[in-house]
Amino acid sequence: MEHANPTTTDTARYAKCIEVSRRVRFDIERDVLRGRSFDYGKKFLPDRLSRVDTLPFLDTAEQRFLSQVQGRTYANLFGLVERFIGAKMLDVSKDHWLGDQVALEALVRFTDEEIKHQEMFRRLEAMAAEGMPGGYRFVPRPNDVARAVLGASTWAVLGLTCHIEIFVLVHYHSSIDTDGSLSELWKDVFLHHAREESQHAILDEMEWAREDGRLTAAQRDRAVDELIALVAAVDGILQAQAPADAAYFLAHAGRDFTAAQATAVDAAVRRAYRWQYIVSGAQEPRFMRMLESLTTADQMQRIGAALAPIVADVQMMN
Repeated sequence: MEHANPTTTDTARYAKCIEVSRRVRFDIERDVLRGRSFDYGKKFLPDRLSRVDTLPFLDTAEQRFLSQVQGRTYANLFGLVERFIGAKMLDVSKDHWLGDQVALEALVRFTDEEIKHQEMFRRLEAMAAEGMPGGYRFVPRPNDVARAVLGASTWAVLGLTCHIEIFVLVHYHSSIDTDGSLSELWKDVFLHHAREESQHAILDEMEWAREDGRLTAAQRDRAVDELIALVAAVDGILQAQAPADAAYFLAHAGRDFTAAQATAVDAAVRRAYRWQYIVSGAQEPRFMRMLESLTTADQMQRIGAALAPIVADVQMMN
């Protein structure tokens, strides 16, 4: 396990992130929304993420509606996590205030883009509220979640952030981009989102390694436990939101379901969310390589043990 020297920066990599950031930068109205609304005749999330195809008693229209419910929550959860990601990157940037100005610009651009993404997802929620039945409820309170996350060590927060932004790219490139059945507006949202997040993931990796280089072995060990706790907190959010979304779907699907079917919907949404927001990132090779480079075998074993029940639950979808 090699640790970065916190007194040095890779200016060329920061500069490349700036160059790409300038090239892919988007405007919400001009490049994404373009005066359009959602096409409710199409799904919002692909089956590979929503896993609505694991519920054989749902017909095509019902599977589509459940994917739209999950897509609405997908947007709201990204708006939530970008609240603490932007704040943390603004905080991390202070290390470069009187140092590498290229690194500082890269992180300031990162923060600016995260604030823009929050605005985009707020607009998407307002659009969904106009086009979907009333009664949808987003359970977590973004500011409360952000305060709790930011109370953890910088190492742990950067680890969680890196995980999130890597799975954003995995979701888009492996599932969303390749699915022609999705709402075109929805696909454009995540095309532009992924283009900017691709630079954020690189900066996450650089800043996480730089922060790691500051820590003693004991500090790092405590930070690993904090990262485990943050993932558990994310899982708690998912376990609160999933039944709310399942109940909303069941109330507005247009027919009655048996008790067993209602239970199956609830379990399927929970497992889909655990797959989307935890397991798909935790199992991604890029993230695993980064995590392994910063931790010991014992620490990786602790992380694996904490994830095991979640992974086991997700595997029941297959």
